[in-house]
Amino acid sequence: MPLTLYYHPLSSFCHKVLIALYENETPFSGEVLNLQDRQASAQFLDRWPLGKIPVLYDAQRDRTIPETSIIIEYLQQHYPGSKPLLPRDLNEQLETRLWDRFFDLYLQVPMQKIVGDRLRPAGQKDSTGVEDARSVLRTAYGILEKRMANRTWIAGQAFSLAECAAAPALFYSTIVMPLPTQCLQLMQYFERLMERASMQRVIAQARPFFDYFPYKESIPKRFL
Repeated sequence: MPLTLYYHPLSSFCHKVLIALYENETPFSGEVLNLQDRQASAQFLDRWPLGKIPVLYDAQRDRTIPETSIIIEYLQQHYPGSKPLLPRDLNEQLETRLWDRFFDLYLQVPMQKIVGDRLRPAGQKDSTGVEDARSVLRTAYGILEKRMANRTWIAGQAFSLAECAAAPALFYSTIVMPLPTQCLQLMQYFERLMERASMQRVIAQARPFFDYFPYKESIPKRFL
């Protein structure tokens, strides 16, 4: 099996790549990264010194591919499945990449700021930074609510790279800051994402690790 994914089942960015792999039933082996294991950590850092996950290694081409969006496009180029995650039309490609970046930058990043702040020791909290992050999420929710009016998927007619980003981003961001009740279109989109078999598989794999999530008390019971 040429593909190895270095990941952790709790990581939202890892979920993004796992969803892409599961959507196309792409064969791969998974290496759950344990930074407490010095040997495994050293081997991983030798492959990708920045130490960020997920990272895909393709033994067939001896290529190390970091960064979620690049990994998914690499898979489509070299290991295409029956469900293209990036449209062929160039304009649709740009639209898909736009919303992919939107979910990464305006949901994932502020969500991680809020989660990370809870891990800070007393006296080192960043209340201003957390409020700024919540403000970004509120704005992003409003944009998405308008975008999803009369749409099934955010960038085109089919589930795409953008949905791979949307599902984990919304899963975790709505835990730290639930959707406003008026965001009915976004709520329906969220439900479609959560019903996807690939996302359900990702959640099932993450479930044993939910106790380590700083907002575990806010995880809806249906996901536990």
